[in-house]
Amino acid sequence: MLAAPIRGGGDKRMKRALALILVPLALTAAVAAYAHNAICSCFENADETITCEGGFSDGGKAVGVPLHVLDQAGKVLLEGVMSKDSNFTFPKPKVAFRVEFNAGEGHVVTIDGRDIEK
Repeated sequence: MLAAPIRGGGDKRMKRALALILVPLALTAAVAAYAHNAICSCFENADETITCEGGFSDGGKAVGVPLHVLDQAGKVLLEGVMSKDSNFTFPKPKVAFRVEFNAGEGHVVTIDGRDIEK
């Protein structure tokens, strides 16, 4: 059995009210999903250290975001957090390594040590 529309344009008002609620929610969800892509890059310094810089695709800084340096077996060689300038510098490991920038909620950037340029 089909319900009869409410007299006086109630059906149109209901659709408008629903649109006024759903459209902003959808836009908010889309912006939130896009705004938090983690970005990290590392480079080797002349003094045998590595500097990694991190942030987010929306221009946000990565202050306090954890950074881990791991060997090939996954053992943590060292760990730290991004500074107020969104970077972290550490001594270059003597073994093969990778860097993990963990911005949470599945936003992990992994960089193989062989891909870090001088």
